[in-house]
Amino acid sequence: MSAASGPAPSRPITALLTADDDAKATAERLAHSGLVGSLLLLVPPGGARGLGSLGSLPCTEIETAEPGSGAVLADLLDRVSAPLLLRIEGDMDPHTTALRRMCDVIGATGAAMVYGDFLDQQPDGSTTAHPLSDHQEGSLQDTFPFGPLRLWSIEVARRALARHGGVEQRRWMAWYDLRLKASIEAPVVRLPEPLGVLRPRDRRRSGEQVFDYLTATRQRQIEAETVVTEHLERLGARATGPFEAFEAAGSFPVEASVVIPVRNRARTILDAVSSALEQQLDAPFNVIVVDNHSTDGTTEALAERAARDPRLVHVVPERTDLGIGGCWNVAAHHELAGRYVVQLDSDDIYSGPGSLAAMVEALRSGCGMAVGSYTLVNMALEEIPPGLIDHREWTDDNGPNNALRIGGFGAPRAFPTALLRRHPLPNASYGEDYGIALRISRTYRVGRVYESLYLCRRWEDNSDADLPPATKARYQTYKDRLRTLEILARRHAGQAGGSE
Repeated sequence: MSAASGPAPSRPITALLTADDDAKATAERLAHSGLVGSLLLLVPPGGARGLGSLGSLPCTEIETAEPGSGAVLADLLDRVSAPLLLRIEGDMDPHTTALRRMCDVIGATGAAMVYGDFLDQQPDGSTTAHPLSDHQEGSLQDTFPFGPLRLWSIEVARRALARHGGVEQRRWMAWYDLRLKASIEAPVVRLPEPLGVLRPRDRRRSGEQVFDYLTATRQRQIEAETVVTEHLERLGARATGPFEAFEAAGSFPVEASVVIPVRNRARTILDAVSSALEQQLDAPFNVIVVDNHSTDGTTEALAERAARDPRLVHVVPERTDLGIGGCWNVAAHHELAGRYVVQLDSDDIYSGPGSLAAMVEALRSGCGMAVGSYTLVNMALEEIPPGLIDHREWTDDNGPNNALRIGGFGAPRAFPTALLRRHPLPNASYGEDYGIALRISRTYRVGRVYESLYLCRRWEDNSDADLPPATKARYQTYKDRLRTLEILARRHAGQAGGSE
């Protein structure tokens, strides 16, 4: 599809569909585009019906129980004679010129793949914008949201597999493997305009979708970890250790501080504070609440409680431009901060009086960070799916690499205060914990506690309860940028011969 390759075929696209209720209508729409010349239809074992065509397009059925496998992907690439392969998912109605626009861009840029924004159709028939995020070097999640239309360059895909190895050994993550390999060869390009209308099947709120990656089977998780680790090796960004111990030396007023950043959580903050003050530790501790200029009665409630218990340190920062990460930095640099600082969100509570001790014990073993496990509950403290989140996919030798693929490290998190004073958190209110965890895990040992120490309460005011698509895209972009920065840092450290 490059300018030097001669005239493009009149129908340069083969489309890949999954056999479902939408397939026939989708095929008819694609035929009307004038750009799709044939279809490949994935059907379950025994589901082939001997279709020679679907709509007015020639159709080849491929029976498989594992559509994401390397064997199926290799077979698809062998079958395609057109220069472009369109993956279309869901009941998507592309705009009249959408496919031509995608063809134009992939040809002009030499991209490996082109995808774009779309419109969501609502139950009343109206539509709302669904922007996506740009793909970048740090877009390493196997669940990266590409939307329903993905146009692949067959030439780039074949070249990537020839240079970086095939995907036949993958059982589930072949497309993920191909995308990472192809992204080395050519850009993955987003079109920041709606390409059509999607009639969505998944009506869950964003707060319910955020844990989807954790529900994948352990075998799939292991395969995805292998894929991303091999990719980081190709990029010169695989963390190999040995990971350093950190000795929390020096004099501190108390052994530990529970840190609670808060803004406008009058309904939940005293529950969190009580949970923290009820902890049992073999040394003095306090609770530092950084009250980010609340206006709903949170400030007054904290002041009253602090007047009754000197272990509660109520801090209202001078600055008004702080995110959650900035509030953490205020706490870590406070004169009453303990040797270790341990996280508790203002919505949540510890699961019992031993949570703080478990985290401190993990840090005392010489770790640069400790991460516990938590259980999702409702406001009545009843467990809700997916229940316990323990991140058992973590391994000491490869956890820092797999961390670039997954959505987070877990909770609660704890750090030596001296280390946070050296490496501050990003001044953000989303991804700030992930950013500092990436930074520390690059260099230092990470301790894990796999018992549930923390109850994460899901309710309507959670910051991620029901995010609009534009906000989700902004958050995705930010976390991917943190991953990109981490890749750059690791690559530089490897070239410089050190971990710093």
